[in-house]
Amino acid sequence: MDTTTDIIKVDKLTKKFNDLIAVNGISFSVKSGEVFGFLGPNGAGKTTTISVLCTLLRPTSGTAHVACCDVTKEPNRVRREIGIIFQDPSLDDRLTAEDNLRFHGFLYNMDRKRIKERIPEVLNLVELYDRRGEFVRKFSGGMKRRLEIARGLLHQPKLLFLDEPTLGLDPQTRLHIWEYILKMRQESGLSIFMTTHYMQEAEVCDRIAVIDHGQIVDIDTPVNLKSKYGESTLEGVFLKITGREIRAQGGESSWSQWMRRT
Repeated sequence: MDTTTDIIKVDKLTKKFNDLIAVNGISFSVKSGEVFGFLGPNGAGKTTTISVLCTLLRPTSGTAHVACCDVTKEPNRVRREIGIIFQDPSLDDRLTAEDNLRFHGFLYNMDRKRIKERIPEVLNLVELYDRRGEFVRKFSGGMKRRLEIARGLLHQPKLLFLDEPTLGLDPQTRLHIWEYILKMRQESGLSIFMTTHYMQEAEVCDRIAVIDHGQIVDIDTPVNLKSKYGESTLEGVFLKITGREIRAQGGESSWSQWMRRT
């Protein structure tokens, strides 16, 4: 991990929706090559923060830089540097796996030759090369998620946003998906910003930020968080920090916002 460079730098970021303060003056940074977990209950401000970092929402105040680019002043540059794997399905199931990737390459203005080179590389990574010519509607949920990972990596982003990437998948598929993602991190120095409600997944993070009621409650390594709060698991830490009450789902998904922008 390159600890000398920040891939994300957020300073006093606030986002309001009329009288609702969804994100309230948060500041944090993510180092290049880091796996950074962003955890919180429903409605805590996770999706709003990610949406600002991905240029889907403009902040009310404060600043956010991604890959040294201001998300407000340089949104197109930010988008070229990031890959996004949304919680909601986002593939066109009327196209083949290969066509989904090709279309993504065109959206990112990739050279046709480079698209042709990258498609087999990313399909082999997620073990879908032999299914490249099949329509996505025939794929299982796990296969679709693997294809979304391949698509998110096609243009070789510096930073990958993972919004609940394994929600609803069986343990075997979740394990394989994390193997793919961490392999890319090891091979290319990919930085990862992730949200998850699976606390076991959060153990892979170098550091974790816990957000609640729009504010950062704590940021530390998984080991330090467990030690600090006297808990043996991250789930115990999470419940101790955020409480045990059930929260209502807040806000619309990042994918819905992305679709409204495109």
